Amino acid sequence: MAINIDSKIPEGPVAEKWSNYKAHQRLVNPKNKLKLDVIVVGTGLAGASAAASLGEMGFNVLNFCIQDSPRRAHSIAAQGGINAAKNYQNDGDSVYRLFYDTVKGGDYRAREANVYRLAEVSNSIIDQCVAQGVPFAREYGGTLANRSFGGAQVSRTFYAKGQTGQQLLLGAYSALSAQVNAGKVKLYTRYEMLDVVIIDGKARGIIAKNLVTGKLERFSANAVVIATGGYGNTYFLSTNAMGCNVTAAMSCYRKGAYFANPCYVQIHPTCIPVHGDKQSKLTLMSESLRNDGRIWVPKKLEDAKALQAGTKEGWEIPEEDRDYYLERRYPAFGNLVPRDVASRAAKERCDKGFGVNNTGLAVFLDFSESIQRLGIDVIRQRYGNLFDMYEEITDVNPGEKRATVNGMDYYNPMMIFPAIHYTMGGIWVDYELQTSIPGLFAIGECNFSDHGANRLGASALMQGLADGYFVLPYTIQNYLADQSIWPRISTDAPEFAEVEKATEERIQKLMNIKGKRSVDSIHKELGHICWEYIGMGRTKEGLEKGIKLIDELRRNLTPTSSFRAAARV
Repeated sequence: MAINIDSKIPEGPVAEKWSNYKAHQRLVNPKNKLKLDVIVVGTGLAGASAAASLGEMGFNVLNFCIQDSPRRAHSIAAQGGINAAKNYQNDGDSVYRLFYDTVKGGDYRAREANVYRLAEVSNSIIDQCVAQGVPFAREYGGTLANRSFGGAQVSRTFYAKGQTGQQLLLGAYSALSAQVNAGKVKLYTRYEMLDVVIIDGKARGIIAKNLVTGKLERFSANAVVIATGGYGNTYFLSTNAMGCNVTAAMSCYRKGAYFANPCYVQIHPTCIPVHGDKQSKLTLMSESLRNDGRIWVPKKLEDAKALQAGTKEGWEIPEEDRDYYLERRYPAFGNLVPRDVASRAAKERCDKGFGVNNTGLAVFLDFSESIQRLGIDVIRQRYGNLFDMYEEITDVNPGEKRATVNGMDYYNPMMIFPAIHYTMGGIWVDYELQTSIPGLFAIGECNFSDHGANRLGASALMQGLADGYFVLPYTIQNYLADQSIWPRISTDAPEFAEVEKATEERIQKLMNIKGKRSVDSIHKELGHICWEYIGMGRTKEGLEKGIKLIDELRRNLTPTSSFRAAARV
């Protein structure tokens, strides 16, 4: 049976679609907003900004946070910056160029109408955040500073040292807290959404687990918004926090919400390499480091072998024996090529035997030239917290000078290697950010719409805040315009009882397996399979083997049919 998927993209030129949409959409008048409840699951940049905006508009918002505070959302881990087409550097940037770079960087697989809207509202995000007091870096004269990121030939990235995500989240948290204080947002911390409740074909509530008491609770609303991030932790080792568990998004998928482009997983080129087999996650070193850091491996295989054996250090290899392979291969972009290009290039060099650590799975990121040109104080002003973080983890200080040869100062280089970072795929949404289930919306990383096959650096924060502050507050009204005449649905409705019962039964099935392996060990094996066969290099044979191994993992855990049913879920 054919399925009709309606993206609801407005008519007209791509540059006029968003303006035309806003001019003709249906609205909810202020009095009716007071009658409407909206559930927002997630308190990262997308969730917090959406909850704050909807509360300020007059809706009654129920906001759910899996952590003990919205300030602990994984958005704080974004370091490098946020894109906007302000053209403060007068280097030729524009809304169209940001749109074009995003579409091109995503290998032309993004929905162009959504991407143009993203670029169009990007400037408003910066204005909003400055008004909130976000401490963006500034030039000497007081104007906002910019730096470059991968996949662009202009400087359009606004930043707050190496903690941009944290500072933006504090701004969104302050807006959210204002609405909590005003009584328009009710914040539920330490709650995990386990299922969505559908009544008459529309999303009308959720079942959530109180992580303090362990009890399941029911919540009703006129619409449900999911803002719970991506599925990168499928790979076990990733830059995601271990709490990023994609439970909410998968519960929507099980209820019939379409899932789009799950194969599009971003592998970030600048992460600290794996050390041993006891790690639960990897540490991201911001892409902003590629502004001033140069990526290289030795030209000579014997030097690479010496590095792997530990008989030579990176700073000992002279300039003429270094292969700055990104600058050599991609002179137009140099070290600021898109992330997928940089990641594949690093893998290719390591596969050829030029890796620089004991596993052979690392390349160098070197700041010697930039420190000599700008001075260590300038570099530390830009990346000081990142240098400190790297030293705490590896006991190597990238700002320490080791030698001077022929007038060239040599400093300790960082070691980096690609790692799972972001998922461009996600829940399918239309132009209004509504899923295939009416009344269920998905925003931020958990939807699929804006980045195609590869996200540009500094665009995750842009999408999260664009969706929450400037897109969803318009588009959700088009759906809620009819809801104001409908009565509130009680959580005593039989549909709520049915979903709660099914959720409890699923939990009990899992708890009664009495298996001999820990969940963590199963997850680690699954992640290893995914990384080896569904990672950077994919082939038909590798994908077929990965599918076979995943099926064997599921079947071999225990012979009981109850587990296999639960595992499929």
